[in-house]
Amino acid sequence: MSTRSLNWLKFFALVAPAFVLGLFVAGLLHFPATGIAQERATHASITKVAPPRIPAARQLVELSDAYAAVAEAVRPSVVYIVSERPMSSQQMQMFGQLPPGFVIPRGQQRRGQKNDTPPTETGSGTGFVVSNDGYILTNNHVIEGSSKVTVRLLNGRQYAARIVGTDKDTDVGVLKIEATGLTPAALGMSEATRVGEWVLAIGNPLGEDLTFTVTQGIVSAKGRARLDLGDNDGGKVIRDYIQTDAVINRGNSGGPLVNAKGEVIGINSAIASQTGYFSGYAFAVPIDLARKVMDQIMSHGKVERAGMLITVQTATEADADYVGLASVAGVTISAFTREDSPAKRAGMELGDVIVAIDGQPMLYTSQLQQTVGFRHPGETVKVDLLRKDGKHSYNVKLVSIDQPTSVVADAATPAPAAAKPENIGSSKSALGLVTEPLTAATATDVGLPATTRGLLVRSVVEGSAAAGARICPADESAQFQCPPDVIVSVEGKPVKSEADLKTALASAVRGIVTLEIMSSKDGKGATATRAERIRIAH
Repeated sequence: MSTRSLNWLKFFALVAPAFVLGLFVAGLLHFPATGIAQERATHASITKVAPPRIPAARQLVELSDAYAAVAEAVRPSVVYIVSERPMSSQQMQMFGQLPPGFVIPRGQQRRGQKNDTPPTETGSGTGFVVSNDGYILTNNHVIEGSSKVTVRLLNGRQYAARIVGTDKDTDVGVLKIEATGLTPAALGMSEATRVGEWVLAIGNPLGEDLTFTVTQGIVSAKGRARLDLGDNDGGKVIRDYIQTDAVINRGNSGGPLVNAKGEVIGINSAIASQTGYFSGYAFAVPIDLARKVMDQIMSHGKVERAGMLITVQTATEADADYVGLASVAGVTISAFTREDSPAKRAGMELGDVIVAIDGQPMLYTSQLQQTVGFRHPGETVKVDLLRKDGKHSYNVKLVSIDQPTSVVADAATPAPAAAKPENIGSSKSALGLVTEPLTAATATDVGLPATTRGLLVRSVVEGSAAAGARICPADESAQFQCPPDVIVSVEGKPVKSEADLKTALASAVRGIVTLEIMSSKDGKGATATRAERIRIAH
């Protein structure tokens, strides 16, 4: 045997026992006998594990399924709205002052627009279909002043929309697209909605990238009327918002607020925020109010309101105590807007507290506005009210008005401050007012007829009861931009001197008095008269 053959024989004699020993050890340690490909195939065939049985979670699962079902049913009714409107002069000026190299942002100027054509601004919002032939409900502020409105459906189809009509005072607008077979949303009853009900808000927050978004919350409150949302409207709006904690942001405006039945109970309209983004408080126009506006717009193209030609404010604690109400509720008449006011002709007086219209309790101003404003001119309503001598009822024939009826009193037009006359003393009364007798010269100075007599309010004592009333003193009228107030009567008794005032204050009801106050309406002799109720300091 050659040396080479002998070496190979020795090699196999050493390797063979080692191989056998390795297989034996692998068997004892249960090493896998498959390759990588076989291992992957085994993992892929693992049996699906059934979800755990959690009986206590059954109701939660059913609730989750209900939310999904409601969203699925309503979302086809929701639309994405893009509006274009001419840029305001303020915006034009802003863009005109841009540094060199800066241009109008994309979306602000339409393609092909000539340089001498005013640029447009583009905004977006939400709406929802209310008829299968293309009527759409949204907010006025989403489409107000628009020259072009485009509507996109959930299925991606786009349509040019026509503005049927809008109503700024309720923030409601109606659009129409030429389409059929649409899915209208079911309209519920906001009056029947209870605080604490679960709701969904559906819309297009923050524009193009987050369209058809669904958020969830509850009805946090109803009848939110005293809101300062920065619109500077002077109170001439019908506010009766539903408050919700469902997340709503810019772009959600005009979208539906939906209850657990899939019914629309409100139109998402506003948020209370310091940043412009949701911070926990959102507000929706009640669908009962929106439906009334929508019906008039669809029938007549505009909203016509009826009224009693009165100016009112929600009753205060002093009002309630004055007329003997157990709780603070009702609507107080502070002025008649015209001498021929049907309310005045019927026998109603300044300071009366309206507690019911046709048997329906009136709790606050916006409720009365809705109850009366959407009646037809010529209709008669029964008004129940309270004054210091008890309950009275009057039948009032409504008339047509051009602005919302029963609005909160306006801020009066500015008038120059009156120069304090010489040799006439001023004195402080129990009202917390510093007054002086009005002379012919002083009356002329404050824009009233020279024959007017009463007590000119010179100043208001800080911290007094009168400080919380809407009193404009002569010494600060220029600062507050309001005409000086003159007290002409207290508790129905004319006052021309401090002695008259002292006597009249003695007839206070439960320590509260009603003042009839006159001020200039235009600075040229026209007058405005209103009532103020003040609790006398003890």
